[in-house]
Amino acid sequence: MRTIGIETSCDETGVAIYDSGRGLLANRLHSQVAMHQAYGGVVPELASRDHIRRLLPLLKEALAEARCDEDSIDGVAYTAGPGLIGALIVGAGFARSLAYAWRKPAVGIHHLEGHLLAALLEHPAPDFPFLALLVSGGHTQLIDVAALGRYRLLGESLDDAAGEAFDKTAKLLGLAYPGGAALAALAARGRGGSFQFPRPMLDRPGLEFSFSGLKTAVRVALRGRELSAQTRADVARDFEDAIIDTLAEKCRRALRATGHRRLIVAGGVGANTRLRQRLSAVAGANGAQAYFPRPEYCTDNGAMIALAGCLRLQAGAGAAAAARANWPLGEEATTGA
Repeated sequence: MRTIGIETSCDETGVAIYDSGRGLLANRLHSQVAMHQAYGGVVPELASRDHIRRLLPLLKEALAEARCDEDSIDGVAYTAGPGLIGALIVGAGFARSLAYAWRKPAVGIHHLEGHLLAALLEHPAPDFPFLALLVSGGHTQLIDVAALGRYRLLGESLDDAAGEAFDKTAKLLGLAYPGGAALAALAARGRGGSFQFPRPMLDRPGLEFSFSGLKTAVRVALRGRELSAQTRADVARDFEDAIIDTLAEKCRRALRATGHRRLIVAGGVGANTRLRQRLSAVAGANGAQAYFPRPEYCTDNGAMIALAGCLRLQAGAGAAAAARANWPLGEEATTGA
């Protein structure tokens, strides 16, 4: 089974080709970060227009890299949601038109399912079932993954996701958008223990998250303070420590509650080196093993969509789906235009 994967949920245009026997054959990605930096965030209309410009050239590049043509493709997968609706419509329209022209099945993929399965791109790939921590710009969730399509939400952020907190705190520190990776680099030069930031919701049972108050605590700590280079680094370090401590404790609780022996960490924040080290230690201390996609598979990409589409088509569960800005994980896709 060989599938094309198309990702256009936000500000990355991804096209990849995955083969069930040979693995990932091609992976092409264009990031719009430089275009959006001047605005301090993603401008949806600009994102949609840029996806239109990039998709066909990226598809041609992917086909050339994989050395395959339409006759060797078995299906076309695309991100159907959640995400920016204009951007999703561009990808869905392109993918479904391609599938129609080539007389191949089209399958709409849930963006978060793509992230959950991204670790399966690695070797050795983890088996089902597993506990997944999804930490991205828009989501912080703990999910019990029993099998493909069988997902149970254990806990999620009640306000800002971890990635949002990273970006907003980076802005407070004067770092350019997107600031998550820059904040992590700044934290590497910080001295831990200079600031006492809260570990949200660790004083109560449960697996929910809340990071809005942590961002506010940083704002209060910075008020009226002269921001030397070292002070900014110290704030970044203690903020990052608070995020990591919170995520690690919730993962520990979830591993004990579910009894899983595999922890999958996915999403853009999952590329954070110190978070990976900490969660590996937490998993090991609880008789489990942690799995991480390589950094390029943590952010949005076509490879995870191609893989998810391949698995869906092999299981006979795939179907073309309408683009949806909001789509709860585990809810059946809505077919249509």
